[in-house]
Amino acid sequence: MPAENILKKKTKAVIYDCDGVLFDSFEANYAFYGQVVERFGKAPLDRSDAELMRILHTYCNKDVLSHIFAGFDRMDEVRAFSASIDYRKLFPLMVMEEGLRETLEALKGRVELAVCTNRASSMDLLLECFGLAPYFSCVMTAALVQNPKPHPEPLWKVLERYGIAPEEALFIGDSEVDRQAADAAGVPFVAYRGEMPALARIEKHQELLLLL
Repeated sequence: MPAENILKKKTKAVIYDCDGVLFDSFEANYAFYGQVVERFGKAPLDRSDAELMRILHTYCNKDVLSHIFAGFDRMDEVRAFSASIDYRKLFPLMVMEEGLRETLEALKGRVELAVCTNRASSMDLLLECFGLAPYFSCVMTAALVQNPKPHPEPLWKVLERYGIAPEEALFIGDSEVDRQAADAAGVPFVAYRGEMPALARIEKHQELLLLL
């Protein structure tokens, strides 16, 4: 669907991915999983491994750990240690995307605002820490679904929460994981700085306002 067609329909909800969209969280995620591999004596994560960095940044915790520790026979210990890390200590490494707050302020009251993320336990605390919690009426995390993105279940649950059809929402994401989830759910997808098929592509958050 051409981007200009957004103007011809009623968008009732804008759904955001978290990592890479709301925040530049690369350093925080790298530090988080770095603690886990160090604890179990594995070699430091290779920043030059593009595929590893993509998985680390886009998949849910369970899938990231399964990739990093493939074939490891102490996965219960790995998962337990990962769950024990206080992610709040890594919040200072996260940087809110420029123009986000101003865009949310402009959208508040016009559409419902939601987060759909593969984060699990840290999302609510993160939004509170950065003063963003009041903007979002639905926060869908990997902990609330059986199948995280790229499965469409998280987006389905957001649509169900609002009682709207897929075409009445927009999903803003930065990865193939997001795009695949949106396509499977039938939700129009807007790529945030991502080179992938999408209804539209934006470089800055404020550009979204021109589409609505």
